Amino acid sequence: MYFLIYFAILLIIPIWAQMKVRKAYSQYSKVPSSSGMTGAQVARKILDDNGLYDVTVEEVRGKLTDHYDPRTKTVRLSSDNYHGHSLAGTAVAAHEVGHAIQDAEDYAFLRFRHALVPVANLGSNFSFIIILAGLLLYSSNLILLGIIFMAAAVLFQIVTLPVEFNASSRAMNQVVSLGVIRNDEERETKKVLDAAALTYVAAAVVAVMELLRFILVYVGMNQD
Repeated sequence: MYFLIYFAILLIIPIWAQMKVRKAYSQYSKVPSSSGMTGAQVARKILDDNGLYDVTVEEVRGKLTDHYDPRTKTVRLSSDNYHGHSLAGTAVAAHEVGHAIQDAEDYAFLRFRHALVPVANLGSNFSFIIILAGLLLYSSNLILLGIIFMAAAVLFQIVTLPVEFNASSRAMNQVVSLGVIRNDEERETKKVLDAAALTYVAAAVVAVMELLRFILVYVGMNQD
């Protein structure tokens, strides 16, 4: 029974977070920005005002596929946000530019997250396989090794939180100080940014819960 509740929680948390994001994005993608600027124009304006002329803005396929690529110094915006004039598009574009500003300023948590990528990828890809092998072979040493790999992936999720919250904070400061949005649009813009942040919080919570579960399994095996 407890396991059913546990797995239900693991499913509900990310689904709830995704629903919040989609609801906020869907609602405010229908609300035009008073500036009339497209997401691409918002991104370019913030970049230029921060002296980041070497960072390019490109359109990318898909919905909510927006991201910043530090390897190529590129802000990529999904088609709706790239061409659209909505408050949602403004918020998303500003958030991604927030990451570009972090990159330019050598923001510590962003650097730390980049350094964690190789080991986090290993943890994501192999931790469950190692732990499953440990359970099948009843080897606590294998389970411990899997937990260590998983911990690296979990650390990446945790470090992502300050990176994303800081990018959103920078985004709000930029769109307000540059006059991209009016005072009466701040609340709606913040709702989009807060909803997006929920997905990262949910991912971190789920990752931590999974890690704790396997730590308890490991501890239980060593108490037998």
